[in-house]
Amino acid sequence: MKAVHFGAGNIGRGFVGLILHNAGYEVVFADVNAELIDALASAPSYQVFEVGMSPASHTVDGFRALNSATDEAGVVAEIATADIVTTAVGPNILRFVAPLIGRALQSRAAELAPLQVMACENAINATDALRQHIETSLGAEAFAAVSTRAVFANTAVDRIVPGQAADAGLDVTVEDFFEWAIESGPFGDALPSIPEAHFVPDLAPYIERKLFTVNTGHAATAYLGYEEGVQPIAEAIAIPDIFAAVKAALQETSALLVTKHEFDAAVQEAYLEKNLVRFANPYLPDTVDRVGRAPLRKLSRHERFIGPAAQLAERGITPTALLHVIRAALVFDLAADTEAVQLQEVLSAHSAEEAVRSVTGISDGHPLFHSLVETFRSVQASR
Repeated sequence: MKAVHFGAGNIGRGFVGLILHNAGYEVVFADVNAELIDALASAPSYQVFEVGMSPASHTVDGFRALNSATDEAGVVAEIATADIVTTAVGPNILRFVAPLIGRALQSRAAELAPLQVMACENAINATDALRQHIETSLGAEAFAAVSTRAVFANTAVDRIVPGQAADAGLDVTVEDFFEWAIESGPFGDALPSIPEAHFVPDLAPYIERKLFTVNTGHAATAYLGYEEGVQPIAEAIAIPDIFAAVKAALQETSALLVTKHEFDAAVQEAYLEKNLVRFANPYLPDTVDRVGRAPLRKLSRHERFIGPAAQLAERGITPTALLHVIRAALVFDLAADTEAVQLQEVLSAHSAEEAVRSVTGISDGHPLFHSLVETFRSVQASR
């Protein structure tokens, strides 16, 4: 069995690549980072260290690595004969890997089983987006001709992979918790052989549960910690006021999830508490700068803050705690982060109403709009 995985970074090596390796796949990493690919291509193995209450270490070997910028033909050939293609490149990069997958489908032998395509990104329905990018790259008619050669399934992935030590090399330190949920419907009776993943008939509840609990809480901790001048995530969540603010925001998102998806309230509460413990893991050297980066994406319409806040407002509930952490996100002015700089420029150059529309995608008639305008205006007034 062979899996081609786009994205040889820490998440690719320490999460998706590890699980595929454990499942018995020969993993072919594809990435545009020449230095990283060269290091992987010349290494017989690397280590994944799980840290936390149940520490463990794993050796990943038997992989190969290709530069997807300089050896497109090689990557296309690998995909054309692969069983699985996965990605961990970031939602905005999917459009760049899509043409390679499209070309591979065109050259894939008709007698092979359909290629199983799964985008493992921190975004809702990322595989659907990847499929659309493939169709766009090929054109509707050409895509229709090869569409039966692939199966596209959305996934929800969850593992905290912090920034790594400068001397870590290819080895990766990760938390000892992970979850990889995959929608089962597209595969019919031919589910991929990935024992450590679990397949569910309806992925949407799991995507939102993860995004509105893990991602909301993690980013909230980062922005509130940044305001306090604290760098380690574990130290930030240990500050009582920050802990209380993050928990309050997650109680709001939990109320939404229980109502919308009919999760058991006690199970969701346990999931919330589990994640507060995860953020406090002292063995993960994560920082508020790294977790808080890309605030424009994190403040966009269907992401971890505005998404649940908007749905609560639509149900007649004012998301007070979420608005508090949204305000913290607005003052994230890290000079080294391009989106943080752009966010500050928007806040400086536009009215609160214009900024809300531009940053969050919430329009004037939405029940959350007025509260967001007040939040944005309060930040602008304090500048």
